[in-house]
Amino acid sequence: MPRRTATMLASTLMLIALLCAGVFINVPYSEMSPGPTVNTLGDHDGEPVLQISGRKTYGTSGNLNMTTVRVTSADYKMNLVEAVYGWLAHDNRVVPHDTLYPDGKTEEQSTQENAEEFSQSQESAKVAALKRLDVPVRSWVIVSTVVKGSPAEGRLHAGDVIKAVDGTAVKEPADVAKQVTKHKPGQKVVFTIVPAKKQAAAEKANRTAAKTQNVTITTATSDDSGEKRAIVGISAGTDHTFPFTIDIKLADVGGPSAGLMFALGIYDKLTPGSLTGGKFVAGTGTIDDNGKVGPIGGIEMKTVGARDKGAQYFLTPADNCAAAASDPPSGLTLVKVNTIDDALGALRDIRSGDTADLPKCTTK
Repeated sequence: MPRRTATMLASTLMLIALLCAGVFINVPYSEMSPGPTVNTLGDHDGEPVLQISGRKTYGTSGNLNMTTVRVTSADYKMNLVEAVYGWLAHDNRVVPHDTLYPDGKTEEQSTQENAEEFSQSQESAKVAALKRLDVPVRSWVIVSTVVKGSPAEGRLHAGDVIKAVDGTAVKEPADVAKQVTKHKPGQKVVFTIVPAKKQAAAEKANRTAAKTQNVTITTATSDDSGEKRAIVGISAGTDHTFPFTIDIKLADVGGPSAGLMFALGIYDKLTPGSLTGGKFVAGTGTIDDNGKVGPIGGIEMKTVGARDKGAQYFLTPADNCAAAASDPPSGLTLVKVNTIDDALGALRDIRSGDTADLPKCTTK
């Protein structure tokens, strides 16, 4: 066999061997790619995304699209060839598996966590939109979760309203931990609560107050990060009562990143005229009760997904701007926002066509 032919054959066989090896060698990575994008002003799976009853609503036009990221499952085993392809692909991103599923978190645990964050983001979106419209919303601190096996198990329950701790009124969820950690492990702490069932009955009867009761719990020790402190084994959150019904119908979506776009959609439906002026605007960002917009993950995939769908403008959390602007999709204007007021101001400029002074994202 001529030497040149033998060399080419050997090289070909070597390449085939490397490709075969790459297929069978698993690597500890996962892939993120652009996911679906949904217009919060429109329908999804045959029904409106935002459904409001008990309050006058107005017609809307254009798009206020929330965006998503698609990720590989927790038990998916990526091989070396797929990882290399993902690294080379422009619209996808290969990341360490632990980035998406830290501490050995299962897909079921991740799905549950994302569902809880999604639910909370909906509540915050409603509150932020209604506050911006000066619509009163009643809020109170509740027991969000109770850790199994903790001192609070069986004593406090999810949904219980926390009025005070050791006689000190509670106004924010952080107030609960602040009061508990004033104790040493083994000391008693007194919670003044309204049990969840009594609170629900009071709301149903349109009563603003329900009878309180005191619950005494002996604190345990937490040595997280080497710091020993008193705990009772609960996490505190916020619950709200709205003056009318706002339902957000969007299945198979998780995480908190749609908060901003839900808030804008609600605001648009409750005000005359169109926020977008018929333009196609997409965006992302968490939102808190006061309208503060926070950063999210996967910004590069979300901008690609939005542009592929036809978006002209993308409302971008300020903390994500540098990453988004490093490789923006052609034809998509990245608009920096810190709050819902920033977003409303940007939309005013977009619908008027006066976009020269829009706060655009830069790499700095």
